Amino acid sequence: MTFVEGPVSVTVPATSANLGPGYDSLGLALDLRDELTGEVVSTSSTTGERTLEVTVEGAGEGTVPLDESHLVVRSMRAAFEIIGKQPAGLRLHCHNRIPHARGLGSSSAAIIGGLVLARALVAGGELILDDETLFQTAAEIEGHPDNVAPAFHGGFTIAGEDDGFFAVRTAVDPRVSVVVFVPATGVETKAARGLLPETVPHSDAAADAGRTALLVAALSDAPEHLHRATRDFLHQEYRRPAMPESLALVDELRADGVAAIVSGAGPTVLAFSSGVESAETTKLAARCPAGWACHALSVDMDGVRIL
Repeated sequence: MTFVEGPVSVTVPATSANLGPGYDSLGLALDLRDELTGEVVSTSSTTGERTLEVTVEGAGEGTVPLDESHLVVRSMRAAFEIIGKQPAGLRLHCHNRIPHARGLGSSSAAIIGGLVLARALVAGGELILDDETLFQTAAEIEGHPDNVAPAFHGGFTIAGEDDGFFAVRTAVDPRVSVVVFVPATGVETKAARGLLPETVPHSDAAADAGRTALLVAALSDAPEHLHRATRDFLHQEYRRPAMPESLALVDELRADGVAAIVSGAGPTVLAFSSGVESAETTKLAARCPAGWACHALSVDMDGVRIL
């Protein structure tokens, strides 16, 4: 087994999980991308130990670790372990556009990007680490597959766990785009999950199942039903104490007929629209709260890519 010479770059999209009722199962890839560049280098350590150089630009710059605990590095190490050889030295540069701790899949982008980057740095890496093994590894690192599935496959995915993790990509109506409203401060996924109850009423579970089924149909070819389809019964209201401003914005938008939801574990608010350059999108963007960031995004159909 040999490593390729020179740097390799991959780009991986942001993702939104849940999409309202599809808790821990539905995910959508969005055209906001992180770019990772890696290179295998000769060790410069006199003791022969592995060397590592990590630089970060954009989201997380100055705050994320620059050592072996960096999530991209950990994911790359996992891929190299499966492939059967760790490089003597590794250089990594991350140009991050996906905001951290905002419910837009930054950790899944790091995991998928790291795994694919490591595989691409090995000559014939895809023959050793196939797509299914890579996806299973990503979901194991993340702990659930709802974000890593669209980050890897692109588009709209249905994912879950049943004797291993699974993901199915399904159609997305070309009229569908989104506007995301990103607060200045984040909420950790663990904290948001901690607010959820152990059990929910049977009536809420039944209602949520119906809306989830409708959402699959609405995103596929009936976006006129997105407002009804995105009604959630399982998680958003329980999380209101952690993100009151986000849920207030969701309430306001939904009252006006906009299909708005909390993106993933929040606190970003996602509103479905009819095109990134449409009049509807322009009106939605004008409702961005002061101090928040707003992005009009198309659905990313490519998933992770090697540049």
